[in-house]
This record gives sequence, structure tokens and C-alpha cells, in this order.
Amino acid sequence: MRKCKIIGLTGQSGAGKSTVAQFFVNEGIAVINADSIVKELYCADSFCLKILSLQFGDEIINEDGSLNRTFLAEIVFSSKEKLDLLNSIIHPFVMSRFLDKTKEALKRGKRLVVFDAPQLFESKADLICDEIIAVTASREKRLQRICLRDGISQKQAEKRINAQYNEDFFRANCDYIIENDCDLMSLKDKTLSVINSI
Repeated sequence: MRKCKIIGLTGQSGAGKSTVAQFFVNEGIAVINADSIVKELYCADSFCLKILSLQFGDEIINEDGSLNRTFLAEIVFSSKEKLDLLNSIIHPFVMSRFLDKTKEALKRGKRLVVFDAPQLFESKADLICDEIIAVTASREKRLQRICLRDGISQKQAEKRINAQYNEDFFRANCDYIIENDCDLMSLKDKTLSVINSI
């Protein structure tokens, strides 16, 4: 029997999910970040990277053997089929590592683990969560944040947004919604309110 409560933290790109995750960390709660796991998987000469190069071509690999994430993003965010293929390869690796990290958190005495995962539903990780939180924001704010954060054009940012679930989906499938169209202090207050409810 599992001895910890798993909370899924997800939401739209550019909504501010990483900031919310940091508020959980500040409260002493274990947060496992899916993007950090993916970065580990994308290390040069990794087994996962070799599979990706077979599926998407050697062009996605930089000269130093690392992944050209920008090039891969251009490929997968232009085609739902290719995005689905990428997810089908990545998600099993991510889930396996998440479970390992959850066991490590249990050994450290943690009884609440937050899985910070933008692809929570796509990976079916929602099925192991006791409760799910989604962070949302207006499309305009998300576009601005993505362009600033990733140094990409608005057109590229729009492709990413269009490839994701909309706010209605999150409202229908999550236990808590944290809207982030406000200032940082208001976002912190909303997050702490959710933490207290959990």
C-alpha cells in the first residue's frame, strides 16, 4: 500500500506552474519535476536519446551528442502525430524515474509528493494522483511569458499553446484551479490556500 499522497500539478505552458511548484517547495513539500527528469533523459549518449534519433533523425542531435531541443520542438509541435510519438517514447521513462524519486522521498520521511508535470494527463500520470491542481492564465499572458522565457517567436509560442489542452479541459478534470493573471503575492496566497485544503 502506498504510504504517501500524490498530488498532480499541471497546467498550461506559460501559466506559472513552476512558480507555484516553488511555493510548495518553500513549504517543505517534496516536488518532483517532470521537465528535470526529461533533461536527464536527454543527456548525451542516453538510451532514450538514441531511440529519439532513430525516430526523428540524427538532425535532432547536436555535435556534442546532446539533444537539439529547439529543432525537436519545431518537428513535434507542427504535427500531432509526431508529438504523440514523442510522448509515447518519453512518458514511460519519465514515469519510471518518478516512481524511483517518490520512493526516495518516502525514505526521507515525506508523506506528500507533488508531481510537477505539464504532460500529466497525456502520460496517464493523473491515474496515480490523489488530487490534481492546474495552473491557468489568459492566452495573452501565456504567450508573453513563453516568448520571454524560451526566446522564441509568438508564432512558435502559439504552436505550443495550440498543441495543449485548453482551460475548459483542466476545469473539468482537476480538483483545484489556480488562476495566475495576478501579481506574485496573490499567486502565493492562492497556492497556500490550496495547500491548506490538501
